[in-house]
Amino acid sequence: MRYLLATPLAAIAVYTYHATSRPISVPVRNELIRSNHYHSGCPVALSGLRVLTLTYWGFDNKPHTGQMVVNAHAVAPLTIVFRKLYAMRFPIRHMQLSDIYGKVPADGDVTASMECRQAVPSPCSGGSGTGSWSMHAYGLAVDINPVENPYVGCGQTRDKTAVSFMKRTPLRRGMVTPAVLAAFRSVGWGWGGSWAGSTKDYMHFSANGH
Repeated sequence: MRYLLATPLAAIAVYTYHATSRPISVPVRNELIRSNHYHSGCPVALSGLRVLTLTYWGFDNKPHTGQMVVNAHAVAPLTIVFRKLYAMRFPIRHMQLSDIYGKVPADGDVTASMECRQAVPSPCSGGSGTGSWSMHAYGLAVDINPVENPYVGCGQTRDKTAVSFMKRTPLRRGMVTPAVLAAFRSVGWGWGGSWAGSTKDYMHFSANGH
């Protein structure tokens, strides 16, 4: 299952950044619901969501066209951020709608936004929910390369494939760098890696910093 039908940008001689947004189509809406990423009671209406299509650099050192479902209010700031990430050739592993709402890649290293769920508790406390909506439930958060940028707390992470990335230096490919952080801060978005205390969500950027 793939929603994006486009010629790979690697076939274009001169690589340029492109970003467009559209209201979600009926197939995308149905897949959001089928995959339980959207359901009755979510804090944002389907009409308030958009499919953001943009150019990014892959781990194969080639440009690709990716997509995310985001809040309509996130389109402009994320277009700016990903333009900056593209200019610095920051690598992203996976960013297709089918990667998050269809068959998830084996490595689970998917950059994505919209997921109508509660905020995830710290690995310090365990459990599966906090009773509060995640900013992902509004489409106002993005997780970047979650394997390279894990959610950690009390010296542990739920993702065993990401253990080596709990050590944040030296920086390796796909890890959030000061330049990536600056790109998000330029549009007023905060980073989970800046949270106080031992709990850090290195993959997580959001409109309000939570």
